[in-house]
Amino acid sequence: MSAGPGSANPRIVRSPHELVSADTYVDLAPIVERQVFLKCEGLNFGGSIKMRAAAAMVAAAERASSIRDETILVESSSGNLGVALSIIAASKGLRFTCVTDSRCNATTAAAMRAFGAELVVVDEPDPVGGYLQARLNLVARLCAGDSRYLWLNQYTNGANCDAHYDSTAREIFTGFPDLDVLFVGVGTGGTAVGCGRYVRDRRPRTRVVAIDTEGSVTFGHPSAPRRIPGLGASVPPPMFELGLFADTVSVSEADTIQVCRLLASHGMLFGGSTGTVLSGALTWLDHHDPDRRLNSMCISADMGDRYLDTVYNDEWVAEHFGVAALEPMPGTARSRAAAPATT
Repeated sequence: MSAGPGSANPRIVRSPHELVSADTYVDLAPIVERQVFLKCEGLNFGGSIKMRAAAAMVAAAERASSIRDETILVESSSGNLGVALSIIAASKGLRFTCVTDSRCNATTAAAMRAFGAELVVVDEPDPVGGYLQARLNLVARLCAGDSRYLWLNQYTNGANCDAHYDSTAREIFTGFPDLDVLFVGVGTGGTAVGCGRYVRDRRPRTRVVAIDTEGSVTFGHPSAPRRIPGLGASVPPPMFELGLFADTVSVSEADTIQVCRLLASHGMLFGGSTGTVLSGALTWLDHHDPDRRLNSMCISADMGDRYLDTVYNDEWVAEHFGVAALEPMPGTARSRAAAPATT
């Protein structure tokens, strides 16, 4: 197929999972008055960074000849990985079952069903491990009862980390070789560990700071209820390696909401994990870079369209976090932007 007149190296893909690289960055200096860049990972068919992990895990299963005609892919997901796997399964003519829970928003669930996925929704959390453990238990029961199920298991699958070592981190440091600090959120640990290992092996002068949400057990804190999906875990993620990181920061969900709304007030609608990572980055930089000399990068996992009924909805925010969470962030450029009002 030839490009039309005037076309300069157009990118053409035959399958949706081929579109995973992200060369788009936002310079946040005009908003946060620091040299902070945001790597936009939501600009693909799955709408999130999880397309990288999904594509890598399916490819690894294919190389191992683990996928047969009767195979049903199955995975536990709070949303984004489920969408990514739904897309890949549809493009390859495979069946996919997503085990999710009641926190998965309606838009995400509808997207998975549109791609032909089957959803199994867990309504009751495990008494100790919360919704995540309840989902894992259900996946294990499904696999034990039917040999057609193939659990990709993002929580222990090495391809999850490798995807970010081989692509995400490589892209960042190709474009920003002099980066001082990389801030990355922790969910399963795949993105954080993959990037952390890359920095350890190839860019040791760069500090990597892991960001998580309050209520998550990943950094050794007690479990507490969390309402915004994406980051955090109620069961310690097996792949997480604390020693890869120069520091860790835990962020309240109220702060997550304020940062998301700050970005929205400047015309950029990002997901909850982006607000968490940027909030943690600003907190860390306020303590460790008072002279504002460091060049830093935050990884944005997804865009904000799946959060319109929660993070960007005034009534939902006020109900769960109080009206104070609707106030603009304090301090310099952050306080000059009013939070958008939606109902």
